[in-house]
Amino acid sequence: MQYHLNGYQIGDPNVRSNADSKPFTSDLPGEVDVLIVGCGPAGLTLAAYLARFSDISVCIIDMKSGPLEIGQADGIACRTVEMFEAFGFSEKVLKEAYWVNETSFWKPDKASAKKIIRSGRIQDTEDGLSEFPHVILNQARVHDFYLEIMKNSVSGLEPHYNRKLVGFDIDKSRNYPICASVENLDSRATDKVTTIQARLLIGCEGARSPVRKALGLKLYGDSANKAWGVMDVLAVTNFPDIRLKSVIQSSNEGSLLIIPREGGYMCRLYIEMDKLNRDERVSSKKITSDNLVKAAQRIMYPYLIDFKEIVWWSVYEIGQRLSERFDDTGEGKVDKPRVFIAGDACHTHSPKAGQGMNVSMADTFNLGWKIAAVLRGQSRPELLKTYSIERQNIAKELIDFDREFAEMFSTAPKSEFKPSGVDPEEFKKYFVKHGRYTAGTETRYPATIIQGEPVFQHLASGFPIGMRFHSAPVIRLADAKPCQLGHIIKADGRWRLFIFSGSAGITELCDYLEQDKTSPIIKFTPKGSDIDSVIDVRCIFQETHINLDFFSLPSLLRPSKGCYNLIDHEKAYCPEIDKKNNIFDLRGVDRSKGCVVIIRPDQYVSHIVPIDGYHAITNFFDRFMLARS
Repeated sequence: MQYHLNGYQIGDPNVRSNADSKPFTSDLPGEVDVLIVGCGPAGLTLAAYLARFSDISVCIIDMKSGPLEIGQADGIACRTVEMFEAFGFSEKVLKEAYWVNETSFWKPDKASAKKIIRSGRIQDTEDGLSEFPHVILNQARVHDFYLEIMKNSVSGLEPHYNRKLVGFDIDKSRNYPICASVENLDSRATDKVTTIQARLLIGCEGARSPVRKALGLKLYGDSANKAWGVMDVLAVTNFPDIRLKSVIQSSNEGSLLIIPREGGYMCRLYIEMDKLNRDERVSSKKITSDNLVKAAQRIMYPYLIDFKEIVWWSVYEIGQRLSERFDDTGEGKVDKPRVFIAGDACHTHSPKAGQGMNVSMADTFNLGWKIAAVLRGQSRPELLKTYSIERQNIAKELIDFDREFAEMFSTAPKSEFKPSGVDPEEFKKYFVKHGRYTAGTETRYPATIIQGEPVFQHLASGFPIGMRFHSAPVIRLADAKPCQLGHIIKADGRWRLFIFSGSAGITELCDYLEQDKTSPIIKFTPKGSDIDSVIDVRCIFQETHINLDFFSLPSLLRPSKGCYNLIDHEKAYCPEIDKKNNIFDLRGVDRSKGCVVIIRPDQYVSHIVPIDGYHAITNFFDRFMLARS
């Protein structure tokens, strides 16, 4: 973490100050750049991202009376923890969370079908998939971390609770095209309805999204006609795997998923209940917590479980649904989008695959930097169209997987009496095979204006274009600090050029980027700003840090920055001395030729070009960026 650039900073470096920022008030602003509806994971991820920009005004509203306190989602994928690292709170999550290291599988006992026996246990996440584990933590705590980021930002952003969006209209002739009507739900309020004018509106208010409905969009898909219960419980049991993620398939009583929770004592149970008739809703079944308790006890037989406290419970029906687009631009329109939907507002998933919260946050992690780039005049408005293209495609893929996974989970185990059932061993193999989906690392974006053709993919085969930058260990040259290269990519809206050295050409490339008038750094960095304020260049050398002299580096890799022209010592890296962890070998980088890996602000690989591919770099950024005065 870097600070003190423009003078000594006292106190917590995570708390940003801005002399121009205004203290938070309960009054809604009359005009705002971005209006966010909904304080769920999607809305808070977006708010936290935009809050760091002092030149972007944001308002976030929610119908609830205050922050989420309990229940709802809990699974946090490896890829999501990587995202949390970009925001700076991954360590807090990892310290509190339950780590899902192994998963156990249980099936009916052939000797006595009413009983269950363990059929095996497997490693939850394959080695090398991410530097972070799959973890479990209450969604409310994730919200807390985002709220802290927002409050400590330069804008001091806080949500406006007890506020309901009742409608909006769009007039493209206005500077603030969106006029939203917002109702104050507080009984003590005197002004019940006020208006907010905004440049952009984002609906993150769940599956019944008023914003989506106002756009005339629907969620399409089917229901599995199955009722499921979920409980967070404190219980005493002789079940041996109560502190492992456990998949239990009984002979006749249904299936159950055990998810141990943070804190060492609590666990969550997903319990299969009754089959629903066509068009029947789960609310009509009048399922009680006692029904859930008894069902769990039957499924877990012969093991006993005594429920001491039910912390939270709910019932739901499985449904995988998807909106046909995620913004207000229809087919064939060239106008820029002004209204977006994210999270459950545009896709819903089965809770058991652990996709809902993770995919929702990934939506707005994708959208946040694009909004910032357009509003700050760094990129053309067409950039905003890539959000719906990218995220709708990914949501469809994940829903297809989720549907298959949920079907296998709900199908009775195969036996001599149920030959059409699911073979427990096949289910276990499927779980392993699709581990990358549940880890969140399988996302691959389609080609758009912000993605280059894979002509030079062979120069770095381990960094597939369109997929997230897969981090690896390195040594920082100046101070010999071991670190993860991917952790450099913070949620700050900047593009990254990672130069992997070859046999030659580093000095020439750096000179071009720093001095040539056609260089994207020269063209797109505002006058008076630090040279890395828009595009941040880092270099990974093949030499060890012991054999490389810092002051022999090109000046671009030791730039002078800030009001004191202080030297940035964190632009150059070397491989770990341990040859097994050499980043060049781990990620298939051509040692002879080297390459440049262009990385988006949301950590996805956009392009790979040769070290001498100066014009390829420039042409890539020219497609969507705007020159600054």
